[in-house]
Amino acid sequence: MDSGSVTSRPYDRLVASVFGESETRLREDTEPFLSVPPTELELQSRWFAGDFGRDFTSTCGQAVRIVQFGFWNHSAGPDFSNVVVLLGENAKRPGAIEIDIDVRNWERHGHSENPAYNDVVLHLFVEAPGRETFYTRTENHRNVVQVRLDLESADSARRGLALGGAGVPDARPGRCAPPLAGMPADAVGQLLQSAARHRLEAKARRLRRIAEIHGEREMVYQSVAQALGYRRNKLPMTVLAQRLPLELLRQSGPRAEALLFGLAGFLETRVFENAAPDTRDYLRGLWETWWKCRAEFQGVDLGWHLAGARPVNHPQRRVAALGAFAAASPKVFQLLAPGAFSRAKLAAILASLEHPYWNRHYTLTSAASSKPLALIGKDRVNDILANIIYPWVAADNPILWRDYLSIRGALENEKSRRATARLLGDRDDSAAFTRHLYQQQALLQIYDDFCRVDTSDCEDCPFPEQLRQWRGDGDGDGDGDCLP
Repeated sequence: MDSGSVTSRPYDRLVASVFGESETRLREDTEPFLSVPPTELELQSRWFAGDFGRDFTSTCGQAVRIVQFGFWNHSAGPDFSNVVVLLGENAKRPGAIEIDIDVRNWERHGHSENPAYNDVVLHLFVEAPGRETFYTRTENHRNVVQVRLDLESADSARRGLALGGAGVPDARPGRCAPPLAGMPADAVGQLLQSAARHRLEAKARRLRRIAEIHGEREMVYQSVAQALGYRRNKLPMTVLAQRLPLELLRQSGPRAEALLFGLAGFLETRVFENAAPDTRDYLRGLWETWWKCRAEFQGVDLGWHLAGARPVNHPQRRVAALGAFAAASPKVFQLLAPGAFSRAKLAAILASLEHPYWNRHYTLTSAASSKPLALIGKDRVNDILANIIYPWVAADNPILWRDYLSIRGALENEKSRRATARLLGDRDDSAAFTRHLYQQQALLQIYDDFCRVDTSDCEDCPFPEQLRQWRGDGDGDGDGDCLP
């Protein structure tokens, strides 16, 4: 796989010709992060992941570059500390950053009279009323540079926010189904390979952005945390990993698990009430560590979504799985070293993670299970491989790209089934195009790029017309041509 421009690939050219973007964006990974309207915690997490970029223009027209993103602040005070900001061309400013939904919250929350905010060098906000000017000043009367965040610059904005949360199309064949039904199987296969590569490289760009900010190991750790959150708890799991970096957990040794469960809010005293003896013993050990350091790691409401989750996917089990992954991460990183990658060994490490308590418990209040429970199941292992590992190791590696193409598909979820019905509903052989992981990823990418941004119920979607101009190149490498 060459690493040329975005428009050097057929599916990339197709998307760019429709949307006119110099760099197409991956929406599926980040779409669940921003609600409408977004919360302050969501904005903080998205900013810390680099989703807004690192180059801005202040409200006064000054160039602003984030040199160092710093650390989540666990105690009272600004949101991020140990930040370095470049103002203009030469002025590097170390300090802190505060993020607010409304620019007026700086005054509303009393930051202008709080000495803890005196080292803030940048105030980020989203909303400002009317044309009135609001300044950000510290307790020692220093003016703070302001940057207004543009939600349209976030990866998911064009679909989720700009469209006002448009509904997802029904699971019925779209206008693209007839032209897809008329395409030869090998041409459909080439289309899916090209879309899958487009998706993998888009994921790789986002992972590289996070790695540039936080390093490769923190990127993998944070991304695994997000994957373990499933659809409804991606944000809480990501924030948990951002606030408790892998390096901190590694340095904490046996304290790590207590820090994770404590900061997650799962060690409140009411959990102890009426708990089974084995649960009380387990919680006692965690609590004896947590109460000594909880003031240092001031809690934050992560906003867990508990309703509707399958017992085996309860957030408490996901936090336990993240702790087990952190403990096993040195073995994972050994396999990610150049020339050392092995899908089978990596999958085995993830699937074999264990915990003496969580091997038999769904939650802290459930009775022990009669059968052992996997901390990370096979489908979630495949998800981690598809969304994190292969984008990281295979984006520029032809051998690993071919290995990626051979991975069998996991069980389809609701979105995958909807994409298949929407795009392949008129093909008798549609099952042949969902057997492998890359095919499922390709269908999701096409669905995200076209179906999810369409508000005309297919009527004005440009994809069917683009399909009628598609032709394969016959060599099976996914580099089929798409006529403009």
